[in-house]
Amino acid sequence: MRRILRGLFALIVLGATGFFVFGPGIADRMQNPVTDHSPWPVTPAAKAMHERLIIGDLHADTLLWARDLTKRSNRGQVDLPRLAEGNVALQVFTTVTKSPSGLNYEENAADARDDVTLLYIGQLRPFRSWLDLTERALEQARQLARAEEVAPEALKIIRNRADIAEVMRRRAEGEVVVGGILGAEGGHALMGEIGNLNRLYEAGFRLIGLTHFFDNALGASLHGEAGEGRGLTKFGRQVVRRMVEKRMIIDLAHASPAMAREVLDMVDVPVVVSHTGIRSHCDTVRNFPDDLMREIAAKGGLIGIGYWADVTCDDTPSGIAGAIVAAIGVVGEDHVALGSDFDGAVRTTFDASELAALTQALIDRGLSEAAIAKVMGGNMVRFLEAALPEA
Repeated sequence: MRRILRGLFALIVLGATGFFVFGPGIADRMQNPVTDHSPWPVTPAAKAMHERLIIGDLHADTLLWARDLTKRSNRGQVDLPRLAEGNVALQVFTTVTKSPSGLNYEENAADARDDVTLLYIGQLRPFRSWLDLTERALEQARQLARAEEVAPEALKIIRNRADIAEVMRRRAEGEVVVGGILGAEGGHALMGEIGNLNRLYEAGFRLIGLTHFFDNALGASLHGEAGEGRGLTKFGRQVVRRMVEKRMIIDLAHASPAMAREVLDMVDVPVVVSHTGIRSHCDTVRNFPDDLMREIAAKGGLIGIGYWADVTCDDTPSGIAGAIVAAIGVVGEDHVALGSDFDGAVRTTFDASELAALTQALIDRGLSEAAIAKVMGGNMVRFLEAALPEA
C-alpha cells in the first residue's frame, strides 16, 4: 500500500510539475500559431518604402502570455525584437482578463468557466490576480513596465502626447524604439467599481474596450446573451463619461451594435474599433455592418483591420490588403488602421517581424505610398496625438 501511495504521490507531483513548467508554453503555442510558410516575397522597393513608414498596431494581446517581451521568442507573434524587425513604432498592448470556456462569436455566458483563471494559476502569476480581474489587468501592466525598465532603449510606454513626440523624435534620430500603449480588453476589468478606472489610468491605461466576448457590468457584448438590441447599462454610461473626461480612448470592438450607437450618441470624441474586418467584404457577425462603420468614421473614428481569417476571410498578406482596400472603400483612407489581434488566440500567416509583406501586398493592390503611409500608421499617430492627454 505504501508503495502504491508513493507512486500516486509521485504521479501527482509529476503532473503538477508538468502543468506549471510546460502547460502555459504549450497553451501559448497552440493558441497563437503562425502558419508555416516560405518567406513572403518583398521587393527592394517595397522594403525601402516599409522602412520609411511609421507603423502602428491598435491591438495585440501579448501581455496575457508570460513571455519576456525584451527577448525574441519562438512562441506567439509579438515581442520587442520582432516589432523592431517589422519597423513597428507604436503598439497597443491590450490586457485580457477573462475568457469564457467554449469561446465563440455567437453567444457566450458571462458565468461560464473562465480560462484565464487557469492560465494565471499555471503561469504562477501573483496570487492576488488569480480571482481579481482588476489585479489581472494591473499585473499585465506591470509586465509591460518591467520590459520598459529592462530595455528602455527598446520600449517607451506612452501615456500622453509628449510621450508620442518623444518616440517620434527618437526614431527620427535612428533609435529603434517602440511606443507601447496600454489597453484593456473589456470593461469587466473594472469589477463594477468606477474607482478602478482611476487605478487603471494611474497604471498607464489609455484605451479600454467596453466589452469582450460576454456581457458585463457596462453593457451588452456582440457575442453575449443579452442580444443585439441591448446596449449600455447605467454603469456603462458612467464609465464612458469618465473615460471622456480623462481622455481615455473608447474601443468598440466586441460591443453590441446597440452599445456602439449609444456611445456615438453620447460622446463628441472619436472612438476606435481596434481589431475587426468589413462586413460587406467578409460576411461574419464579428464585423459590424458597413453603415455602423461609416457612422464611427464620420465622427473621426479609426477602424483597425485584423490579420486573421475570421474577419478578413483570407489571412495571407494579400487577403489582409484586400480587407484594407475594402475598408477604404467603406470609410475612406483617413479612417483605416492596423489592428492585428496578434497573440489573441488567433492563427496568422506572419508575425510582427514580417510586416513588410503587408506593405508589399498593399503596393500590389495599387495603393499609393501616401495611402499606405496613412493605413500602416499615419492615421494612428494623428488619432493618438489628438486623443491623448497633453502631458
